[in-house]
Amino acid sequence: MNLLKRIGPITAVYWLCVLLATAQNNYTISGTVTDSQTGEALIGVTIYTADKQTGTMTNTYGFYSLTLPSGQHTIKYSFVGYSTQDRSLNLEANQTIKIELQTNETALSEVVVKAEKKDKNITSTQMAGEKLDMKTIDKLPVLFGERDVLKTIQLLPGISTVSEGGNGFSVRGGSIDQNLILLDEAPVYSASHLMGFFSVFNADAIKGMTVYKSGIPANYGGRAASVLDITMKDGNMKQVQGSGGIGLLASRLTLEGPVIKDRMSFILSGRRSYADLMAKAAGQIESGTKMYFYDLNAKLNYKINDNNRLFASGYFGRDDFGFDDMGINWGNTTATIRWNHLFSSKLFANTTALYSKYKYGFKFGDNGDMQSGIEDISIKQDFTWYYNPNNTLKYGFNATYHTFYPGKFSFEDQTISDIKVAEKQALESSIYLSNEHKIGQNIILDYGLRASMFNQLGKGENITYDDDNNIVDKEVFGKGKLMKSYYGLEPRLGMTYRLNPQSSLKASYNRMLQYLHLMSNSTSGQPNDFWTPSTFNIAPTSVNQYSLGLFRNFRDNTFEFSIESYYKSMSNISDFKDGTQIMLNEDIESYVLQGEGRSYGLELYIKKKYGQFTGWISYTASKTENKIEGINQGQWYNSSYDKTHDVSVVSSYQLSSRLSLSANWIFYTGNAVTFPSGKYEFDGNQVPYYTERNGYRMPDYHRLDINLHLEGKGKRRIRSSWDFSLYNVYNRMNAYMINFRENENNPKVTEAVKVSLFGIVPSVTWNFKF
Repeated sequence: MNLLKRIGPITAVYWLCVLLATAQNNYTISGTVTDSQTGEALIGVTIYTADKQTGTMTNTYGFYSLTLPSGQHTIKYSFVGYSTQDRSLNLEANQTIKIELQTNETALSEVVVKAEKKDKNITSTQMAGEKLDMKTIDKLPVLFGERDVLKTIQLLPGISTVSEGGNGFSVRGGSIDQNLILLDEAPVYSASHLMGFFSVFNADAIKGMTVYKSGIPANYGGRAASVLDITMKDGNMKQVQGSGGIGLLASRLTLEGPVIKDRMSFILSGRRSYADLMAKAAGQIESGTKMYFYDLNAKLNYKINDNNRLFASGYFGRDDFGFDDMGINWGNTTATIRWNHLFSSKLFANTTALYSKYKYGFKFGDNGDMQSGIEDISIKQDFTWYYNPNNTLKYGFNATYHTFYPGKFSFEDQTISDIKVAEKQALESSIYLSNEHKIGQNIILDYGLRASMFNQLGKGENITYDDDNNIVDKEVFGKGKLMKSYYGLEPRLGMTYRLNPQSSLKASYNRMLQYLHLMSNSTSGQPNDFWTPSTFNIAPTSVNQYSLGLFRNFRDNTFEFSIESYYKSMSNISDFKDGTQIMLNEDIESYVLQGEGRSYGLELYIKKKYGQFTGWISYTASKTENKIEGINQGQWYNSSYDKTHDVSVVSSYQLSSRLSLSANWIFYTGNAVTFPSGKYEFDGNQVPYYTERNGYRMPDYHRLDINLHLEGKGKRRIRSSWDFSLYNVYNRMNAYMINFRENENNPKVTEAVKVSLFGIVPSVTWNFKF
């Protein structure tokens, strides 16, 4: 009831905006842009007048709206990889124009890095953001032959990997839990398979993705560092088609097609690893051994009429590793139902219901099993109001009910009581409003405000601890009772000043509040890490980020260059007291320490987008530090995510119409870590002695990967291609971890031992389409 009272006034304001928007009677052309062969909505198509004075772009659902003066106009529809289409019209009333773009075969033979307006990086207010389509990812070298969207974004400036092979990533010094990862708007809490060596995102089911590092739009919130928004394909509206691939460790298959031609489509995509099946067939493992992962993507797309469209999509994935009755398993489940509605040619609405669940389990044979996880139920309402050619407003609200399962250990022996850390519940809600405002020909402002609130709800206890982790006081709350509230304003501001047709200066500021925290002792993230809400003892993390950048294009937008600097101030950054035990710790909150952090850096980026030879070079120089009372004597210390230098060189060369060669070289400074500075003897035992937190570094990391892509001959019904990859070409034995042990010959001497995961790794994958 309280929730309804809160949402009621908000809804009234929105519907007032709806009435105002529909009352406008300007001459507007609007509609959708789709692929002529598949009916798939195209995101980021540029629609502009022939004199280039006015233009817009399609949104996530392929919808556009453009208001123009009455009279004769020639409208151009342009999208990389497709032939530009012109439409002449005499505008004397609002018009709906649906466009189907034809594939440009010549453009498709190139490696397309960005599927949008050629000078979008110059003209948009978005600075530290990148939109990638799957054509980019298809040609890059990969580990074990599996294309990976998460490993691709780690090649961009400001985004770094946290461990070799892993999919956890750090953005501008932020921790892995500060990244909001969305799949068709549903949050994904653990995005890795096989302990991090594969992502949960099957590239065959993905349409595209956008990553935001700064200047984050007001419609996103809940995380402090970045947003990765991934969109699934909608399914072919025209004909049934399929694709897939067979690799060394996993195979995949995707089917899509019309249920009702041009009205309703489906896509179904599955993937499974089979290392266990191959090992069993070779007699190398016992029949009770399990070591596999699988995932399944499904989506329905129903065009009810010109003004209404429904989408239903879901993801189901799981990892299972163990033998006999011992092992671990984890997985994600997401579900999204979306309703697109056009109130008018200027007002677009998207209503979304979401479900997300992450679950982790550990089986200890006859002793018992442990379970933990997190579950979300959400509702979102988003509006886009194309008020006039110079102002595009976005506004909406969302509410999410979180249920946290920190951990429960159930014993097989019924005489022993279960060990359970109490569940937690919380309601997270927000409202936002933003406007993209064009001032003349050279200035664009994107400003907005997000107001968020977080309520921890009972059943539960607010516990006060002393410095020795002893309970001093306890307040008990019944089910549904308000335990603790946090709220705040999150302003967003972006500005672009166009210096000339080839260059622009951009600046942005954003404030982000994060109410969820990942309890982890690892920088890379492990399946048994668990999420917890902001509580009586743990405050939300807040980040203020300032960015400034110069963007310049060369040779008719063939080359892009940018240099960006940023500074982030962080409050309530969390770390643990030394020796903290995380798993099944009922008093984990008493071991969490919070303080301040800062991160600053410089990012350089140069990219060649068109031609036989394409690719990019990215370089990041940065510093990230924390200052938390109770750690490192209250002095500043290096964050676990601090990397001084990070370099990626990515290239692709089209050798012929069928053959292309790509490579990437990666270098980064070793992570900051805590190693023992010495040792002392206590009761006859050697005890390591630690001094400064994160005062040492892992060895520097670098490697070279190459990939040869071969397309099959001719245009047969079944088209195929081959990918031959070499990971770590020069067999660099990079350090995954450093262990310390006593020397066998002299126990008084302690020696460091490097553990490496991969040397050179070849792989081959056969891909097919029909």
